[in-house]
Amino acid sequence: MLLAIVISLDILPPSSIPLDSVEVTEYQGQKLSSVDDFHENSIKGPQYVNITSYHLEVDGLVANPKNYTYDQVKDFQSYQKVVKLDCVEGWSVNILWQGVLVKDILNEVKPLPTANTVIFYAPDGYSTSFPLEYLQNNQILMAYKMNNATLPPERGFPFQLVAESKWGYKWIKWINRIELSDNPNYQGYWESRGYSLSGNLNDSFLK
Repeated sequence: MLLAIVISLDILPPSSIPLDSVEVTEYQGQKLSSVDDFHENSIKGPQYVNITSYHLEVDGLVANPKNYTYDQVKDFQSYQKVVKLDCVEGWSVNILWQGVLVKDILNEVKPLPTANTVIFYAPDGYSTSFPLEYLQNNQILMAYKMNNATLPPERGFPFQLVAESKWGYKWIKWINRIELSDNPNYQGYWESRGYSLSGNLNDSFLK
């Protein structure tokens, strides 16, 4: 059985980490994987996002739709924790992630009672979805740093989802839109190609 490894969620004050940081190799006595240990397997190659024009759109079945700049997303309370990513290709990495909680963003946009699904989109056409309750009931990060360094474009800058307990294809990179939906059967890029909708690590990634 493959399970995500999680170390305690740390709340960070805004000034705790410098803007330009050096990648760390260990955290609380645990060895971390390197940024270079990832394999490039995105559907259209790394996306290079212009941060000056970037916006995160959060819309759909919400009472208070938002269109955030990069800095506005980072203004949410910051957290960090170690979570292991397991890829269906057979490799894994253990990374210290820093970012904001998805549920904090959801609380601000106020999902309508009919919303039951959250769909994440990226500029390369990739998408994936989760039950709303998964994101509301867990401390799921939308990360902008890994191992104390800003995400490089290859790893999803400006934001990558840290989808704990899910296979790597659910860890969407380059997030530019979050949609609240009433369609629990929405199929993203890999789900529409035969992968499991839930993406749970303790289940097969195939339908």
